Amino acid sequence: MELTQYEIVLVNLDPTIGSEMKKTRPAVIISPNEMNKYLNTVVIAPMTSSSKSYPTRIEVNHNKTKGWIVLDQIRTINRKRITKNLGSLTTKEIEKVKSILKETFVD
Repeated sequence: MELTQYEIVLVNLDPTIGSEMKKTRPAVIISPNEMNKYLNTVVIAPMTSSSKSYPTRIEVNHNKTKGWIVLDQIRTINRKRITKNLGSLTTKEIEKVKSILKETFVD
C-alpha cells in the first residue's frame, strides 16, 4: 500500500498505555513521502470525533463527520497497523496542520 503525507488512513492503535489514544480510528499521515516510501514505520496524528478546543487540535470535516486531528498525540507506528485509506486532507487543512506543527515543535 502506497502511503502519502496528509492522507487519512484507518489505524489500529491498540495496545496502548495510559492516556494514549486507543482503538481503531482515522489518523493523518504526518511523515514525508520519502520516509513513507522506504521505511516500515509511519508518523501519524490520530483523529477523534470528540474533543475540547485545544491549540494543538485541528477541526476537520471528513466523510460528512466533524472531527479533530490530535497533534498532541503524534506517534510513530508500523505500517502494518494501517488497514485502509480513507481519503486526504484539503489544501486548507494541510496548511493549518503545517502551521500548528511549526508553532508547536519549531518556533
